[in-house]
Amino acid sequence: MKIFRLVFLLCVSLCLAAPASAASILQEYLPAVTASDLVPDADGFGAVRDDVAVAPVLKGGQTVAWVFITSDFVGTTGYSGKPIHTLVAVDKDARIVNVRLVKHSEPIVLIGIPDAKIKALVAGYAGLDLVAEAKSGGTGHEVDIISGATVTVMVIDDSIVRSGLKVARALGLGGLAPDVENAGPRFEIDPAAASPADWVEAEGDGTLRRLSLDVAQVNAAFAEHPDERARERAIGEPPETTFIEMQAALVSVPAIGKALLGPAEVSNLEGWLGEGENAVAVMARGLYSFKGSGYVRGGIFDRIVLIQDDVSVRFRDRDHRRLGAIALAGAPEFNEMDLFRIPAGLGFDPAKPFRIQLLAQREVGPIEKVFHTFDLGYQLPQKYLRAVAPPAKAITTVAEPDEGTAQADLWKRIWNDSKLKIAVLGAMLVVLTGVFFFQTYAVRNARGFYIFRMSFLVVTLFFLGWYANAQLSVVNLMALFGSFVNGFSWQAFLLDPLTFILWFSLAAALLFWGRGAYCGWLCPFGALQELTNQIARKLRIPQWTLPWGLHERLWPIKYMIFLGLFGVSLVSVEQAEHLAEIEPFKTAIILKFIRAWPFVAYAVALLVAGLFVERFYCRYLCPLGAALAIPARMRMFDWLKRYHECGNPCQSCSNQCPVQAIHRTGEINPNECINCLHCQVLYQSETICPVVIKKMKSRAKLAASPGGAPIHQPIAKV
Repeated sequence: MKIFRLVFLLCVSLCLAAPASAASILQEYLPAVTASDLVPDADGFGAVRDDVAVAPVLKGGQTVAWVFITSDFVGTTGYSGKPIHTLVAVDKDARIVNVRLVKHSEPIVLIGIPDAKIKALVAGYAGLDLVAEAKSGGTGHEVDIISGATVTVMVIDDSIVRSGLKVARALGLGGLAPDVENAGPRFEIDPAAASPADWVEAEGDGTLRRLSLDVAQVNAAFAEHPDERARERAIGEPPETTFIEMQAALVSVPAIGKALLGPAEVSNLEGWLGEGENAVAVMARGLYSFKGSGYVRGGIFDRIVLIQDDVSVRFRDRDHRRLGAIALAGAPEFNEMDLFRIPAGLGFDPAKPFRIQLLAQREVGPIEKVFHTFDLGYQLPQKYLRAVAPPAKAITTVAEPDEGTAQADLWKRIWNDSKLKIAVLGAMLVVLTGVFFFQTYAVRNARGFYIFRMSFLVVTLFFLGWYANAQLSVVNLMALFGSFVNGFSWQAFLLDPLTFILWFSLAAALLFWGRGAYCGWLCPFGALQELTNQIARKLRIPQWTLPWGLHERLWPIKYMIFLGLFGVSLVSVEQAEHLAEIEPFKTAIILKFIRAWPFVAYAVALLVAGLFVERFYCRYLCPLGAALAIPARMRMFDWLKRYHECGNPCQSCSNQCPVQAIHRTGEINPNECINCLHCQVLYQSETICPVVIKKMKSRAKLAASPGGAPIHQPIAKV
């Protein structure tokens, strides 16, 4: 039991943690803001209100504006999966005075788009009239989208407008009144409603709603764009050619789902949707795709967004499924047919009207695009609804689920959606554990083991790294220490199932084998280094073996880097995260080298060094490896077998160790060993190991002597 307790404690000590949320995000960021920089001639801020997370902007003791953070009012999750915090000042006429981007974790800033460009775009919302936005449903302005940052810009735009409207209504700015509960009849889905008989009926009664655009309409829309290049690059097809015909239906309504999907697909849909979740089917044909070729797994569909009042739903890959066929008779042929899940807890009401906004784009340069939006409106027909009688007594307010419950529901859903990834990672861990436990048999065939190891590293690189982005980082460890001050949270760690499993398995592996189980087998960047080095060897690129004295003195560099990062993290985790760019993991694995050239040049330089000195970065610079080497001293077993002759006189393993982790005296340095098991291959080699060769010669001599027979004599081992 002590062992398992220790494993658990190690797991906790390696976990990524998240600080507990404050009363309001505004209270965290407002002290760093100068009032006059936000509102001209202002001289300070008042106290943050208790009922609404806003603070007055004061001038001569009078309130001239109100300031708030968007993420206090609406969801602002960007492409990174983390919130985008935007500070907004709005005056008494509900007109935005100023906007500041104060915190984000978007990777778009790291792939060639300057941070200043994003901040300038955000500042451009100054002057936006929220009264006009309220009348237009939030579409009274043009969205200035930056090519390559579509999702980020749309999230920022959506959060500024929706949060601004909420604040303006709550405070009564510009004559806007707070939203009140509709006193009229309320409706809910009628499970007994009849299904449409065929496609014609479904279109006729409004079960299906259509957005139909031809080339002429789209060209006309872009002809009004302020960028002249948009007019110059009109679509060349005939004007009557279908640009896109997009149809939508709310298939989570039982009658619609049964008609459109068929019994088997409805059963799958019911298993996919959780309590309170809805689903919409989107089908399209024509020249334009509503999904887009740039969509990748793990990302966001950036060409469509579902909007209902203040609710805005952007669909990620976990909320998407392909629709194989349409069961409704008379359905036309479509290029794309997909199901999108609307998560619970967003405030979406299937009985109320909503719209699906389509973002059409036009290339105006090698990497530049301009955009225009079109709306597909949807209102569930009355035949699928039934009236809900208002209660005779006063309505009792029902408390919303607390944040902990909401996060628990979220991570459970993410784990359920990641079953395939979890299964593959689990299989990799089972196979690797079996190899370590039965290494004597695993390494018996040198050629077979080499093929196995290279194949395993390929899976690590392509699946764990470039596909699943399951690359551990020293940043995880620094976040843990910061969390000790603000409170530890399991929920945040569980939001990334592969990272959770890797850290937990790593904690256990440290007790059995040391850090090499991860560094030598499961680290995607380590796999990339070794695979490129193997290619270099095949190409006969010379390999450099550093003199032992120099090699031994370069070892401590990574420990000094780790201690430096750890020290900085105690003062500022954010600053330490910036300095942690010494890790090339984000560039080479997470962003797949799509980044600003200095970062790419640095990562490539490390890989080039690794062509001549195998695993150069792992040996001398990796702070994560250094951090893992410290608890690795606690390992309980020595699995790597040695002979008494190792080191004196035999130097075969020492000379052939890929990372020079074996001392001249024969000992293996557990801090530097990556458990590649090459020394165990040599341990049984009948052509390289002098001890085994001597044993084989002795047996052959005895067998050749008159009346002799092979004598199996044990070889002395350490």
